Amino acid sequence: MAKPLKVDDVWLDRIAGLLDKMEFGSLNIVVHEGQIVQMERTERKRYEMGASSSAKSSGSQRNSARPFRQSGSR
Repeated sequence: MAKPLKVDDVWLDRIAGLLDKMEFGSLNIVVHEGQIVQMERTERKRYEMGASSSAKSSGSQRNSARPFRQSGSR
């Protein structure tokens, strides 16, 4: 039988801290016998392709990628 999950303010603060300032991504919470034992954060960065003339002339658009949003430093 499954044990009820125990989540106190310490865990809620940890979860909120991992989600803070995440624009794109996921937070995976692992529970074992009704206790949180592990959290895994995967953050994604999205980039937009700029239509710069230098990228078209060189044949490579990789150099023209710019961050979609600038995030603050950690």
